[in-house]
Amino acid sequence: MVKSREGKTRDGQPMSYNRSPAADLVPWLARFHVSSMSMPDGHVLSCGLLNEAATVRIFLSGEWTVHTADGPALLRNGAFYFGPNSRHMPVTVSGSFVSVGFALRPGTGTALKLPHVGDYVDRVVPTDVLNAPSADFVAAIDPAAPPEQWLQGIEEVTRRQVKDRGGGRPDPVTAAFEAISFSNPGLSIKEAAAGCGVDRRKLERVISRDFGMPPKQVLRRARALDMASYLRGVADAAEGEEMALRYYDESHLIHEFTNLFGISPRQFIARPQPILTLSLEARQARRLEMLNRLTPGGIRPWE
Repeated sequence: MVKSREGKTRDGQPMSYNRSPAADLVPWLARFHVSSMSMPDGHVLSCGLLNEAATVRIFLSGEWTVHTADGPALLRNGAFYFGPNSRHMPVTVSGSFVSVGFALRPGTGTALKLPHVGDYVDRVVPTDVLNAPSADFVAAIDPAAPPEQWLQGIEEVTRRQVKDRGGGRPDPVTAAFEAISFSNPGLSIKEAAAGCGVDRRKLERVISRDFGMPPKQVLRRARALDMASYLRGVADAAEGEEMALRYYDESHLIHEFTNLFGISPRQFIARPQPILTLSLEARQARRLEMLNRLTPGGIRPWE
């Protein structure tokens, strides 16, 4: 069993308990997490999210306000489907919170004949749109049990759902492009298409279908997420120079980063980002595992 990592990095950044899904669910699911934070009564935490993958989040406590493409959404206990983000999504949370959930791999919606992911970019809706009632997820969580047992319960729910939806697998082109977004998001689209074994036109079509946005936008977002992780201290520090070299110069970095996060890198460093940092840390752990630079359950570079 993987040891819980809920706590802080050596630099004081918050960490969730996050891990890879069970082996039989890896084709469809990316990462599981349990995040919690204790806050004084009445305290309101302002932060945000920028997720590249569609995510199911089950809120066990806390009152969340998420500023979506449809306007502000007030979320309390229950399960919700967060579409991928095209840019930073402001979030506020009132009171202490516990959030449990998982990220879907790109192409899962297409493979399992779910609604088109592009229709949910920057949106949040109940999980019913996935033919997955909120009550099923909530019922899988025993509040008295440890976090690992919560995740195993959710895995069982998703396992049944995958079977009920036919168990189709995501497009290999989508999986190959996802790997490129982790290993070398500085590639041109022409180079990425060659790496996926298809022409540019097919890559554009498949990635727009399975990621909900064009491949160029996906890679730009991946570069910014890597840089944001480095700036928050939840990336391998040895990669910092390599991440910076993905940009032509400092003005290019500032422009792209500000476009996605709404603030400059310098402002990003100065401003606490606890909820976003939890998400970034889980993403970097998965990224290093996919690149075979970290074994599941191994010590992460930022610990």
